[in-house]
Amino acid sequence: MVHSFRACLLLFAILILASNLSYTRASMKGGNKIKSATFLSPKFVLGPGSVENRFYRNVDFPKGHIGIKSFNAEVIDDTGNPVPLHETYLHHWLVSRYYQRLDVVETNHEQKFEESDRISARNSGICQKGILNQYFGLGSETRKTATHIPDPYAIEIGNPAEIPVGYEERWLLNVHAIDTRGAEDRLGCTECRCDLYNITVSEWGRPLRPDYKGGLLCCYDHTQCKVKQGFQGTRRSLYLRYTVEWVEWDSDIIPVKIFIFDVTDTGKRLNGSTGFGPENGCQVEYEIKSCSSTDTAVNGCVDVKRTNFTMPTTGYLIYGVAHQHTGGIGSTLYGKVTSTFKLQFCSDVLSSHLDMAGSFLFFSLAIVRILFNYFSLYINFEYF
Repeated sequence: MVHSFRACLLLFAILILASNLSYTRASMKGGNKIKSATFLSPKFVLGPGSVENRFYRNVDFPKGHIGIKSFNAEVIDDTGNPVPLHETYLHHWLVSRYYQRLDVVETNHEQKFEESDRISARNSGICQKGILNQYFGLGSETRKTATHIPDPYAIEIGNPAEIPVGYEERWLLNVHAIDTRGAEDRLGCTECRCDLYNITVSEWGRPLRPDYKGGLLCCYDHTQCKVKQGFQGTRRSLYLRYTVEWVEWDSDIIPVKIFIFDVTDTGKRLNGSTGFGPENGCQVEYEIKSCSSTDTAVNGCVDVKRTNFTMPTTGYLIYGVAHQHTGGIGSTLYGKVTSTFKLQFCSDVLSSHLDMAGSFLFFSLAIVRILFNYFSLYINFEYF
């Protein structure tokens, strides 16, 4: 049997431009204290097997010219209690920055905008336009993955000099959650197997490829994964609770840029093309075939995916973390400076849950972050 695993492997790497900046370990001013605020997403309601994958515009976020130090999130119920992953699987959440024209009323309902009404303020990554634009984002590993950026660095936002005249800086939140209570195949539901969702066309009405066994195209908003016959479960109200830490911007802070890489990046960029395409850059997901007896004997049934690319700039790597799904062992980032290589390993921390049938179910609970500094020119990224 062939299983499909959506392996959306992103290396969340924050780099500081070093062409005209000297590295320092000096702390920020003692008076510039870290501030913190916690917000809730709009409410979403899930029942057994149901899916939430919505985009919320103009969500609550700290205002002003500030430096973000950390961003953490988790799914909670309407009493404020964290929801276990084996009940509601947090497939991913993303937070993106954009500029909205002030004389245009914006809502979370479907509405048509002129291209000039909204401007994406995407990260500095190298994927094609429209893909992996976010500033922050993780998945099931959210609760145990540290996101703090060490002093004297921070992610600069709200700089008046960068905001176009007549526009306002705003934030968009995407929450993709799957209710797996009573699921006939919990792992199959979380990895979006098309047969379990009875999906043959995309949410835009286009037929799926015959060889597309599972992935984002099969678990879009309001789809339903198969649950056990006779299972009864209530619908419940949920929220994404997110906490932002920041400091007021001053001259002692060194700004960092966000680069998001995709291990499926083909390296090709089709002229004038945006979004997904079989030959167009970052694919976001890929399929891992089931093992044969030969595979098991040769490599222990480990599938390795690799890509490499040249960075568009040089700098110090301050923070890095990978996103991976159930079954992932880890990811490795290699940096090359002339003939010198650096290797850092980003390992997966697993959480296990004993279900009613006595089977252990494993979830990616945390990704061990990497904090290190080196001058990078060429990067090789692999996932296994």
